[in-house]
Amino acid sequence: MKIKEFKENLNKEPEKKDKKKKVKTDKKWLLTVTIVSFIISLILSLISELVIPNTIITISIFLVLFFIFIGVIFDIIGISVTTADEKIFHSMATKNVKGAREAIKLISKKDRVSSFLNDVIGDICGVISGSCGLAISLKLSSLMELNPIITTVIITSIISAMTIGGKAFGKTIAINNCNEILFEFSKILNAFDKNKKLNFYTK
Repeated sequence: MKIKEFKENLNKEPEKKDKKKKVKTDKKWLLTVTIVSFIISLILSLISELVIPNTIITISIFLVLFFIFIGVIFDIIGISVTTADEKIFHSMATKNVKGAREAIKLISKKDRVSSFLNDVIGDICGVISGSCGLAISLKLSSLMELNPIITTVIITSIISAMTIGGKAFGKTIAINNCNEILFEFSKILNAFDKNKKLNFYTK
């Protein structure tokens, strides 16, 4: 069955008033995410400073586009998790639809999932794309004998515009198709996590 059929069935059922749940701040999780983000960003910054300047300019451009794309995709998934309708997936889980239980688990930990997908992965992609952009600007300025400050500002602005514009466009897609996007992502988790060794989202 498609997700639209479950949505239609839920619309026929009488609505129940949901009790507002208070979201507790998990200090341990916040500290863990902060430390992990710092360590990963530090390592990638060092690697990018040592490796990227020595790569071909076309590879640097490809890396910029690739990591902007990855950042936008995970931002879309993170937003989808926070805006998805949990009732639909409960309905799907009762009929043993693959991916439904994973979706429920992700929604139950949506604060952690969105923080990891939107912030941690987003920052990592930002660090790498920024480093690649700097390498591109320095190479262009030397090859074309341009002012390095001007080329750096222009390329950095282009990367920022592409990242912000991509995420803004992705946000609209995520909100309008949150259930479908989460369902597809959950099916991928289900396929790659048969033994439940990677289900960090339940911890």
